[in-house]
Amino acid sequence: MNMGIIGAGMIVHDLFNFIDQIPSITVQALCSKPSHQQKLDKLREEHAITSIYTDYQALLNDPKVDTIYIGLPNHLHFTYTKLALESGKNVICEKPFTATLEEFTVLKTRALEKQLILLEAISNQYAKQYQLIRDSLSEVGTVKIVECNYSQYSSRYSDFQKGIVHSVFDPAKAGGALMDINIYNIHFTIGLFGAPKQVTYMPNIEKGIDTSGILLLDYNSFKCVCIGAKDSTSPNHISIQGDKGSIHLSGSSNDITNFELTSLSRQAIMSSLNYPPHRMYDEFVAFNEIINRNDLDKAFAMLEHSEKVMQVIDSAQKQMLEH
Repeated sequence: MNMGIIGAGMIVHDLFNFIDQIPSITVQALCSKPSHQQKLDKLREEHAITSIYTDYQALLNDPKVDTIYIGLPNHLHFTYTKLALESGKNVICEKPFTATLEEFTVLKTRALEKQLILLEAISNQYAKQYQLIRDSLSEVGTVKIVECNYSQYSSRYSDFQKGIVHSVFDPAKAGGALMDINIYNIHFTIGLFGAPKQVTYMPNIEKGIDTSGILLLDYNSFKCVCIGAKDSTSPNHISIQGDKGSIHLSGSSNDITNFELTSLSRQAIMSSLNYPPHRMYDEFVAFNEIINRNDLDKAFAMLEHSEKVMQVIDSAQKQMLEH
């Protein structure tokens, strides 16, 4: 994969923490706005990047780049992804895919029409431990209750309370707890159990944005609660309870490294693999394989998964408008 990156923020710096450990991925080019020129020059020097751009179209015109990684704020995902697809590039777009289900549908349709690979960067779907959890589900019997709590006090919440609004708390920029943090819980649940039958969102709204909230997903035979908070904190955890046992994870749904399986018929089993270099490592190994093989079937299957997530988001967003 010859990758071009748009963005120079925190998530892009995270990417550079490990991407050189996947030899078959080459970061060919990096692009950001002109005011970020110093950041671009520093990253080029540190990581031996061939090309630096301050014009996105120039990046898209680079014939050496086959894949664009979108590492921009949420509200820019749709526009920049659409432009990349129109330019014939494969795209890896950071979560959340888009601000709305309608935007997602446009991108999915375009990728299918052009037979391009379009992927959402969502770490938990590719984590090795997540695959082991899926394989272990039968051990808990019939699932009854699922609980996911990802709460992390935002360093920008104090500013928000003072009237200084950063993008993560800006409703016009697809901010809020649902889109920024609870979305990991939604992906975690839908990846294991598919789409729910009913969605209920109960947000804490401040100044027009959900700073925290409880999302209830009803699967008829079992219930799931997804808690996401940026205005408070808690020990993060996930529990899957069945009539024959349970699976418990200590930690957030975006960084799955171990879990404990408890069965009514035997002692608890702890599953822990060697930690990858970074929580995003496994997903980029998978992305590289999908793109190098031009595995459209796998890419489109992951698009269907992302669509189910966006359908839940869409339902929750409509309920927020009623508050």
